[in-house]
Amino acid sequence: MKAVKIEKTGGPEVLKIEEITLGKPGNDEVLIEHVAIGLNYIDTYHRSGLYPLKLPSGLGLEASGIIKELGPNVSNFTVGDKIAYAGIPIGGYSTHRIYSTKNIVKVPENIDLNVVGTLMTKGLTAFYLLYKTYAAKKGQTVLFHAATGGVGQIFCQWAKSIGIKVIGTVGSDEKKELAMKYGCHEVINYSKEDFAKKVMELTDGLGVPVVYDGVGKSTFEKSCESLQVRGTMVSFGNASGALDPINVTKTLQPKGLYFVRPSMQQYLRTREELEEAATNLFVQISSGKINIEIFKKYKLDDVKTAHIDLEGRKIIGPAVIIP
Repeated sequence: MKAVKIEKTGGPEVLKIEEITLGKPGNDEVLIEHVAIGLNYIDTYHRSGLYPLKLPSGLGLEASGIIKELGPNVSNFTVGDKIAYAGIPIGGYSTHRIYSTKNIVKVPENIDLNVVGTLMTKGLTAFYLLYKTYAAKKGQTVLFHAATGGVGQIFCQWAKSIGIKVIGTVGSDEKKELAMKYGCHEVINYSKEDFAKKVMELTDGLGVPVVYDGVGKSTFEKSCESLQVRGTMVSFGNASGALDPINVTKTLQPKGLYFVRPSMQQYLRTREELEEAATNLFVQISSGKINIEIFKKYKLDDVKTAHIDLEGRKIIGPAVIIP
């Protein structure tokens, strides 16, 4: 069995593939043979040290696979079940893994495990952003940054399916058509245009009630400018770097803005919350309202290349690592 480990933080060069030996699953645990492993931008934060880990450590927050062995007290799963998970503890970059059943969900037979492998973190994130962090309503117009990214493709399709208009931003003209394909009502190339000014034009000077921003440092100020009075700034990622300290008086107070920094751990704390999110996500996939196209598959041995491509913005949409 193999697993990716890091002994120190840094660039992709710190990623090492090691031979591992797993014991028997313990109480309420199962042994999983991974089929597909999700590749997420947050993985680069863990590797670089932006989000500190206790070292040495594995990497990877999500995967799909097949249960191969049950530990004591496991009654709600059986050997052969198709399953998926997302969240801590970190360690999804591996061929096999022993994992607690509290974070595992069963995958419907009609959903491909390769799709689910890249779907859980992004899809569950889209769910809590859209339904929990700021519950956008039918007929509202929202702003979503990086509309062609992994979360963006899912979020924009999901929002469109419930009657929400999405103004999406992208980093190049080539991505505009793709963003429209995935449900955006309007698309702005923020590398060429002042997106805050364009948002105001598109909303007759009112601004949007919410901005969902996974880009971070480079978009924060303009995102706040794009909001209407008492609007909500949802900052859930750092693709362009971590946010600078916020000047509350200058940035938030003039329009009475709300600021929130959500994470999956806050919204999927219980088994009930996890089941609600996963069930809603799988319904959207099964119904065809969300269509997932895997952009690229990497071998586990090519994990360094995967991270280089991820940080180089070469990955347009969901990608997976195949053990």
